[in-house]
Amino acid sequence: MPIERVRRAFLARLPLAERTEILSVLRDETTGGFVLLVATAAALLWANLGTESYLTVSETVIGPASLHLDLSVAAWTADALLAVFFLVAGLELKREIVVGELSDPAAAILPVVAAVCGMAVPALVYLMVNVGMDGDLTGWAVPTATDIAFALAVLAVIGSRLPTSLRAFLLTLAVVDDLLAITIIAVFFTPDLSIIPLIGAAGLLGLYAVLQRLRVRGWWI
Repeated sequence: MPIERVRRAFLARLPLAERTEILSVLRDETTGGFVLLVATAAALLWANLGTESYLTVSETVIGPASLHLDLSVAAWTADALLAVFFLVAGLELKREIVVGELSDPAAAILPVVAAVCGMAVPALVYLMVNVGMDGDLTGWAVPTATDIAFALAVLAVIGSRLPTSLRAFLLTLAVVDDLLAITIIAVFFTPDLSIIPLIGAAGLLGLYAVLQRLRVRGWWI
């Protein structure tokens, strides 16, 4: 068989049934959660067994310098991929609040209170231990944060076996806890504030709220 013919067969478009099955698997949140857990385990092993190579890759700069987008791989992950992740998690949480299990305010307030207590109690324990042992009190914020990406990955893998109400509760708990932790970092551990970006963000949020009130539902928003 000619090589060119083999290449065409290898790169040929999959039949409709196979394409549908692959898309179904990729759209399943369990698949995404499993991939994230595997990637987390691989990153932990790599960071501990090959520290130098891990740091080399994470500090590798990519992107066009002319657009001031020459950032490291770690920066792209923190500032770009995590933004998309929070957008998706926020959209799912919004759906639960608007039409899902958390549409009842009484049901929505419980995971919020749980998230606040889940932050306050570890911080208080940290302070009590360090006061009693004459330790450093400046690290009180460290135990308040949870890894939302890891938590939601576990939730995605086992979510199909959980009641819908419990899944919504855990989703809200994880998202609210992480957002409050980010707020603590911004308020207590930021040396200075960038006023112009804050004003711009507030303006965009205000514009979005107005368009929602006017029932503007275009795809572009």
